[in-house]
Amino acid sequence: MQIGIVGKPNVGKSTFFSAATASHAEIASYPFTTIEANKGVMFVRAKCPCKEFNVKCNPNNSKCIDGIRFIPIEAIDVAGLVPDAHKGKGLGNKFLDDLRQADAFIHIVDVSGGTDFEGRICEIGSHDPREDVDFLEREICYWLLDIIKRDWNRMARQCELEGKKIYSLLASRLTGLKIKEEQVHHAITKLSLPIEKPTSWSEKDLLSLAFELRKVSKPMLIALNKCDLVPKEKVEEIRSSLSEKGYIAIPTSAEAELALKRAMEKNIIKYLSGSSDFEINEDAEITEKQREALEFIRKKVLEPFGSTGIQQCIEKVAFDLLKLIVVYPVEDENRLTDSEGRVLPDAFLLPEGSTARDLAYKIHTDLGEGFIKAIDARTHRVVGADHKLKNGDIIKIVAR
Repeated sequence: MQIGIVGKPNVGKSTFFSAATASHAEIASYPFTTIEANKGVMFVRAKCPCKEFNVKCNPNNSKCIDGIRFIPIEAIDVAGLVPDAHKGKGLGNKFLDDLRQADAFIHIVDVSGGTDFEGRICEIGSHDPREDVDFLEREICYWLLDIIKRDWNRMARQCELEGKKIYSLLASRLTGLKIKEEQVHHAITKLSLPIEKPTSWSEKDLLSLAFELRKVSKPMLIALNKCDLVPKEKVEEIRSSLSEKGYIAIPTSAEAELALKRAMEKNIIKYLSGSSDFEINEDAEITEKQREALEFIRKKVLEPFGSTGIQQCIEKVAFDLLKLIVVYPVEDENRLTDSEGRVLPDAFLLPEGSTARDLAYKIHTDLGEGFIKAIDARTHRVVGADHKLKNGDIIKIVAR
């Protein structure tokens, strides 16, 4: 799974990316700082079974902090998007091409209204951030429309003359965007477009299809960044209006999260991503300026909003939009270990509805192809290939 960090220039995308991945993407206050896409790893939190079973785990592909498992998920931060990007304006073509493999988007919006449409700094409150949500939605959908329309008339006639399914042909065209046939079929059905008569679909129908495909194949969350620069009431007003349009919107302060991460790296504070507070270490060497900055974050971000919002954005996308579950594979269902004796070594993110065989393939192709059975480590019950996994399952795969 890959989450795309998107938005216009200069709204804090690279700061968000750096704070979320603990990487150091180039950060500056001018448009198009990010030209080449940055890739990194973010983490979602889940309750580790080590506390339940009273064992000390030995994480391999993830990490465990006091019974909370941090599981990796890939992120990509791309060049800023400006109006008419789908026509090639700015770095539009590159931006859109970089996002082909994204499964979902986190759209970073400057909720303070301090950047204009082109990403230039302007007076706080002089730009309505809700317009940014609308324009980015349009750009992505017009980009999808351009792809759908390529040789559309020939494809539509072919379906009617040869009895082929339009959703199958469209899915083949959109496979490079990770759009599946069932998603295309769902979008067409929801719009009540006549499947047997695609030549009758109008330009407006195709645009509606592009919008629906974006929703179903690449869900989007809105990160209301720079929430510390305006009153909380203003942030909540914008959040509420976006919610009415069907968006999940979360107040965030990427700068605050990044500052806390760096203070933690220097052993100045104790802090866990997603927490509502931090603790200054008693023996920390801290300047008065650093202390004031930390107190500002506490008063302007953590107390009014409950967190910096970064971790919440990642987990909302993973668990609410992508509907992922966490599964722990083991080789010994009694000791909860792998072949090297490590306890609960791995934690995998899988789509809701995944089966025991899906987990086997996730671990290794040979396990999937040689699948015999699986064992639920909690109940010790033998389950078959089509057994649907639940969030938090601990599973042993038995294969030839």
